[in-house]
Amino acid sequence: MEPASILIQLDSDGQASVFDAVVAIDSGVDQLLQYAHIESTNVKGLVHGAMFTRGPRELHRTAFFIGGSSVAQGEAILQEIRQTFFGPVRCSVMFDGNGANTTAAAAVLSASRHVNLHGARCLVLGGTGPVGGRVARLLLGQGAEVILVSRDLKKAQIACDQLRKRVSMESALRLHAKSLDDHGVVQAALEQVSALFSCGAAGVQMLSAAQLASAPNLRVAVDLNAVPPEGIEGVSVMDKGVQRGARFDYGAIGVGGLKMKIHRQAIRTLFSRNDLVLDAEEIFAIGKTLLETPAAS
Repeated sequence: MEPASILIQLDSDGQASVFDAVVAIDSGVDQLLQYAHIESTNVKGLVHGAMFTRGPRELHRTAFFIGGSSVAQGEAILQEIRQTFFGPVRCSVMFDGNGANTTAAAAVLSASRHVNLHGARCLVLGGTGPVGGRVARLLLGQGAEVILVSRDLKKAQIACDQLRKRVSMESALRLHAKSLDDHGVVQAALEQVSALFSCGAAGVQMLSAAQLASAPNLRVAVDLNAVPPEGIEGVSVMDKGVQRGARFDYGAIGVGGLKMKIHRQAIRTLFSRNDLVLDAEEIFAIGKTLLETPAAS
């Protein structure tokens, strides 16, 4: 008989996320251990506790989930955990700080239902945030050309520089930084792109309905802003592949169903072996498999 599956939830915030806890339980975890106020400097003892309490054949039944609202802190925690492991003495880890990885994966996969992303031109508004950066990263991984847009051109350039360090040289050449305030540049980009993603701050409109209507080649628009007003005017938060002319629209809640399925499946996958690290690309791959299942949505 296999030992109980134990998920160790690590959260950098003052209270461990109830959302992440509920998803873990709904994913079938036997035991959930929650820890808050976690930083890269105080996580090592928890990792040792997981590594040394079960034998090599049982370590796949213990796994870590890194959440919290600070993606940067989560990334530092993930790095420290990976450095603490040695040889085969390790446990699988999933990183989804602020829901950025599962949200980005669901957004890109939703778009892929309507556009062949390989070679497609894609516009990412609010690309300097944690979700926007991961959307751009996943699009590049699918062979898309990405125009990353921010209200601050310097931030967009920094975000692109950081992305270029993570992707291949070929992918880096397909990545461009633009300013949202440069209306001529954004308008020119809109006339060329087939997929549009709005990943800006909550309650901030990134694109007007008039601008949206001026994008003749656009086949899919994904707005991840769940707080009024819409990030893309005219795209409802509830839209789930709603067809408007030649374009299919997705809102935050419309993408949310797939995000939740990806989140739950990723947690289940953690317990299949003891050496997995589920970051953006790995979570995207899990979502892609789910999308190929007729019941996924």
